[in-house]
Amino acid sequence: MKIYAVGGAVRDELLGLPVADRDYVVVGATPEEMVAQGFRPVGKDFPYSFIPDSRGVRPGPHRAQDWARLQGLPGFCRARGDAGGGSCARDLTINAIAKDEAGLFIDPYGGTADLKAGILRHVSPAFVEDPVRVLRVARFAARFGFAIAPETLALMREMAANGEVDALVPERVWQELARGLMEKTPSRMFLALRECGALARILPELDALFGVPQTEQYHPEIDTGVHVMMVLDYSAAQNYELPVRFAALTHDLGKGATPRTEWPRHIGHEERSFELAKALCQRLRVPNECRELALVVARFHGVPLRAFELRPETLLKLLLETDALRQPWRFEAFLLACTADCCGRLGYQDAVFEPADFLREALKVARRWMPAQ
Repeated sequence: MKIYAVGGAVRDELLGLPVADRDYVVVGATPEEMVAQGFRPVGKDFPYSFIPDSRGVRPGPHRAQDWARLQGLPGFCRARGDAGGGSCARDLTINAIAKDEAGLFIDPYGGTADLKAGILRHVSPAFVEDPVRVLRVARFAARFGFAIAPETLALMREMAANGEVDALVPERVWQELARGLMEKTPSRMFLALRECGALARILPELDALFGVPQTEQYHPEIDTGVHVMMVLDYSAAQNYELPVRFAALTHDLGKGATPRTEWPRHIGHEERSFELAKALCQRLRVPNECRELALVVARFHGVPLRAFELRPETLLKLLLETDALRQPWRFEAFLLACTADCCGRLGYQDAVFEPADFLREALKVARRWMPAQ
């Protein structure tokens, strides 16, 4: 029996990044032999096993082991993929590197060279068998800042053009989007999806923003799609949580529905943004926390910009309609998203969004006068 570390843990070790989860492949043993040595089978279609910590590969009481009965090194790309946490029919060369118990690396597809060059390259034509890989490659682009190999990008374009990404279940799409939103530079994911044509299939409301102009006086970057990407990256740079980042992504969707005759102004886009974000959240089955904040931000993100001009009754109306009195934590998330909207503009990255503190104080005063519940 031989045990090999595989996948993301090996990749991240080579990149000098912290390693969290570790996956392994077991070669040269039958299930019966593994059970006899203390492995416990878990699962049915593609069972895993757990082995005691005494083997010294991973700290903690147990570590996951892949049940794959591989014969020879090529088997590293015939086992199950990341969706199950095993060793994989690996999608990318950088994920197809193995490390044996002696610390030697096995790299049959040139993943090490691609790591050094900063390239995301598919392992084989079998890449097209799972459309979620389009999203994964885009997510890795956001995580590592790597370029996508031309031949891999061509396959991704083919998969998008053929409608294969349309078959993805909403839960898988949301899972990948949510992970991509939490990367260091999430805009890279959405720009990669746009480059291969998948963004128009998965998030057509977002894709429609690119090329839509805004008033230069308030938006020196002009392009709405560029603005949204800047807002998203600002929220990531501030380490905002997922609901805020998702709200940043969807806050201006209504500008993509503004009639061309009204460009570059977008009067009433907040209500259009609300309706489009609502439909998007329903389609992708977005979790409630992300959905509720996104809708509040879409509808009201323009109001804080006028905070110092608001009449007292209008200010109170904002607090009531955003449910700030009952959910002050969500109102704080709303203000963070509005801050990102302000600072996600060309030349405004270091700006101070003063209305946020003003509205925080207004909420404090209003809550002091709330009747006891």
